[in-house]
Amino acid sequence: MTVILLRHGRSTSNTAGTLAGRGEGIALDERGREQAQAVADRLGDLPIAEIVRSPLLRCEQTVEPLAAQLGLAPIVEERLVEVDYGQWTGRTIKELSTEPLWKVVQQHPSAAVFPGGEGLATVQQRAVQAVREHDARLAAHHGRDVLWVACSHGDVIKSVISDAMGAHLDSFQRIVADPASISVVRYTSTRPFVLRTNDTGTDLTGFVPKAEDPNPPETEAADSSDAVVGGGAGS
Repeated sequence: MTVILLRHGRSTSNTAGTLAGRGEGIALDERGREQAQAVADRLGDLPIAEIVRSPLLRCEQTVEPLAAQLGLAPIVEERLVEVDYGQWTGRTIKELSTEPLWKVVQQHPSAAVFPGGEGLATVQQRAVQAVREHDARLAAHHGRDVLWVACSHGDVIKSVISDAMGAHLDSFQRIVADPASISVVRYTSTRPFVLRTNDTGTDLTGFVPKAEDPNPPETEAADSSDAVVGGGAGS
């Protein structure tokens, strides 16, 4: 199965420079709504079998145009929800960067546990389990390679990519997942292949499964992983 990991579009919290977390009422801003429509334009012609999303409003709004275009009802997956930042929720990034825990989050994230919230190691565990379970379910249901979309949040997506790369969670800050960016992972019976990360504009039709070869060998997946990495850091 091939999953397109989609980060939600730019939110009002991104614009304000605050840590949204699971705070109520965090919606897409005007630019974010434009990005959501652009995602539908990019993905709308692909044979996407299913859309799975975080329960938060900004993810709901991001997949709305795509779901309408494809005629799909998104599945809400609680394990793809944003990190529970606890007492950090709603505070400015500028202020948080002075906290002693900030350095741990940046340099040793596997040890980071947010005050009153959850640890990043727990986030990775739940998110990876969710993605792999949905992937296995779709494989069993369709009996062939299909495309599906998982819409989530930056740190959650980075943790899934880190796992797919076989990298330690402490390296996940080297991965970038900009608002409305797309990362692509193909799961096989032996290992995942990371085909693209932080992509914000290139053609994705190369990831459509071939009808004549529904179960491509690992060598093909490895060859196709030489993809352009698009986008840069920032909101």
